[in-house]
Amino acid sequence: MRADRLKTMSQPVDSDVSAVRTYIEQHRAGFLDDLAEWLRIPSVSAQPDHAPDVRRSADWLAAKLKETGFPTAEVWETQGAPAVFAEWPADDPAAPTVLVYGHHDVQPAAREDGWDSDPFEPVVREGRLHARGAADDKGQVWFHTLGVRAHLAATGRTAPAVHLKLLVEGEEESGSPHFRALVEEHASRLAADAVIVSDTGMWGEDTPTVCTGMRGLAECEIQFHGPDQDIHSGSFGGAVPNPATAAARLVAALHDDHARVAIPGFYDGIVELTDRERELFAELPFDETQWLRTAKSHATHGESGHTTLERVWARPTAEVNGIGGGYQGPGSKTIVPSSAMAKLSFRLVAGQDPGHIEKVVRAWAAEQVPAGIRHEITFAAATRPCLTPLDHPALQSVVRAMGRAFGKPVRFTREGGSGPAADLQEVLGAPVLFLGISVPSDGWHAPNEKVELDLLLKGVETAAYLWGDLAEHWSHAP
Repeated sequence: MRADRLKTMSQPVDSDVSAVRTYIEQHRAGFLDDLAEWLRIPSVSAQPDHAPDVRRSADWLAAKLKETGFPTAEVWETQGAPAVFAEWPADDPAAPTVLVYGHHDVQPAAREDGWDSDPFEPVVREGRLHARGAADDKGQVWFHTLGVRAHLAATGRTAPAVHLKLLVEGEEESGSPHFRALVEEHASRLAADAVIVSDTGMWGEDTPTVCTGMRGLAECEIQFHGPDQDIHSGSFGGAVPNPATAAARLVAALHDDHARVAIPGFYDGIVELTDRERELFAELPFDETQWLRTAKSHATHGESGHTTLERVWARPTAEVNGIGGGYQGPGSKTIVPSSAMAKLSFRLVAGQDPGHIEKVVRAWAAEQVPAGIRHEITFAAATRPCLTPLDHPALQSVVRAMGRAFGKPVRFTREGGSGPAADLQEVLGAPVLFLGISVPSDGWHAPNEKVELDLLLKGVETAAYLWGDLAEHWSHAP
């Protein structure tokens, strides 16, 4: 695999920065060769045929982490795919403890999906490493291995400045079905003062950013039952309740005229955006026209009084994911159907509790359904939202470390989606920080997934600065 040369920054740098960059440059080729070896393992957790590959990926990573210097590196079993845990204690017992999270499983990929090359044979083209998992998430896990070694080389330490732990799961691309149980089972060994999630990205190549939160998720399916069988609409229509009409009316009642969720109690406890956070969102170079093209949509829409970015990152939602009932074939069939259904999802923001959301949705749905229609609601396992305040000292360490690496101001974003980070925050009681260097063009889950090599090595550099900054500026912060 060809490795392009690391571009050095033109501005003056201090001795620590010079030492870190020198070490990265000297070890760049080996770092990328090892990453390529890992990327060749097709660790697709969603496909049972690849279960041996997912295990091989875990075994490979545990062995490599020991080579890196971690005294402890173990494969942890779950009811599904294995995870990897590693630990490297600091020399100072009072140093803060940091847990890095990522995942080693990847999305399915095949050449016939539209890849220009074999998705599991890494190739470098124009400074970009193409392979499934290059950005999501093996590349972003792997940069921590060279980062900690550069940290040690630049500081003369024999151990990191913080108690460093890694948890790399093997089922994230399959919905992390066993992750929370894993965290609860090993909570004492995973205990940390802060969690660093390296499974996210930046705004763009020229705009380094740190994510400060992710939305949670609650999902439900509502089944509506009317007549015991489909019945003639001429003989009975207009005289008995129609479950498809009940489903449509319920869906139509989800929002008010200002696109706010109309379920009573839905907004209870919500943490509102501060004026400063809104200002920081507004500073980002957001092109709404381009965003709409990416969304394959033709107009923006959402809660009144909020910008598009605010709606996606910091406001809760209620979405209709599916609705159906009655005859769906060609032509007509004049019936009152016996059943109908609706699938709903709710993105949640800080301050919202999934248990409370389930309670108010159930109560609201019961009021919407007319007499003569039975309904059943089934909720899936929920994901909690997570949010780190802008002034949290650990977040400021991430910002300073990234600023040193990129030589640019670091801005702030959030993620509109959801992930397992909230489980770590809830079970461990530690703040969650996000450190990712991927950019939107990397094509997560898509053909020709890639990572920009210059940005990948900026991730290495950021990690190299982070541990010392955390040890110096923050210890066991509330």
